[in-house]
Amino acid sequence: MQKRLIEKTGDEISTLGFGAMRLPLKNGKIDRIKAKELIYHAIDNGINLIDTAYLYGDSESFLGEILPEIKSKVKICTKLPAINVRKYEDMEKILDEQLKRLQIDCIDYYLIHAVDLKAINRLLKRDLIKFINKAKNDGKIKHIGFSYHGPKEEFEIVLEGYDWDVVMIQYNYFDENIQASLEGIEYAASKGMGIFVMEPLKGGILAGKMPSEVEKIFKKANPNKSNADWAFEWVLNNGNITSVLSGMNSFEQLDDNIAIADKTTPLSMTFEEMETVELVKRVMRDSLKINCSTCGYCMPCPQGVNIPVCMRLYNEKYLFNHKGLFNQSFVDYYQYVGGIMGAEGNAGKCNACGKCLRKCPQRLDIIEELKKVKKEFEVPGMKYILAFIKHVGFPIYRYFIKLLNH
Repeated sequence: MQKRLIEKTGDEISTLGFGAMRLPLKNGKIDRIKAKELIYHAIDNGINLIDTAYLYGDSESFLGEILPEIKSKVKICTKLPAINVRKYEDMEKILDEQLKRLQIDCIDYYLIHAVDLKAINRLLKRDLIKFINKAKNDGKIKHIGFSYHGPKEEFEIVLEGYDWDVVMIQYNYFDENIQASLEGIEYAASKGMGIFVMEPLKGGILAGKMPSEVEKIFKKANPNKSNADWAFEWVLNNGNITSVLSGMNSFEQLDDNIAIADKTTPLSMTFEEMETVELVKRVMRDSLKINCSTCGYCMPCPQGVNIPVCMRLYNEKYLFNHKGLFNQSFVDYYQYVGGIMGAEGNAGKCNACGKCLRKCPQRLDIIEELKKVKKEFEVPGMKYILAFIKHVGFPIYRYFIKLLNH
């Protein structure tokens, strides 16, 4: 696989990195056998960057189980959750816990997780610089950076706050200017920093089935390219991007992304291809109602609302022009967040506590957006309808299916 050099660290990093946020699950937990097979397959195909975080469930502990066998082949990137730091001692405690989880002595790339200018200033008051320097001197971390979740206007200010080695940003053709912007990326690159990209597919929206008008535009331009091809190529076409992180949980996703990353070089897209993407962006912006990437940073919700899924289903209704009372989005809403097939996580459970607001990278007014979702999908008496379906309707349905099978 192609690799790109980080000037400040001297490391050559694969243009595709393995994001461990969305590892395959089995019974609600990481499917360790499948996840291990995926990561080994990724390494065999040239991927040498694995990204995780303290807040990614059991991800660090799982990686710790397999790292002894692969550590010489990969760079590990993990993150200190800014939101969990109340005092200086918290930073040292969390880092030591992460080293224990990962079963290593030193972390290659350590990022301050989900920061904006306000968060960085709060951490600076708690001696962040002292913590970084001590961790480096003690040999617990090699390189330092931050994952940015603030407005583009503050990006360069945070960049100047320390001699950072890397930065992680959300960047895709739909969210080109939502965080760092092209100017911010160029500025970070001019300092020799590595630039890791999260959400290249905007939570999968840019890889799945697209609005019919978008599909026509892409197929007319090149019938052999998938939607994921267009999205990944657009990001990697920028030579200042070091690596694109993708949360791959199937071999099909992994192999497709490896093929794209292996063939895309800086400035490899033609002018006509770039024009095609610009046209698609205009069409998409006219259709997307909520600018949510389904990153999940707003979770968990104290009331149990599955915020990312609620947002995604609302967006999909309009993106894919689902019509009629029992359209696909409506059915999916009751299936995935209504409690029929699992936990209840519908928008109507929101009590406007506001705890999600400060955690959203997009600075969405989640409370107001959930009101829209509730109005769109939730019918009067929903609670009783769901209870009837779940406890009466489905048992009867399963009983008749059982009879038919016999």
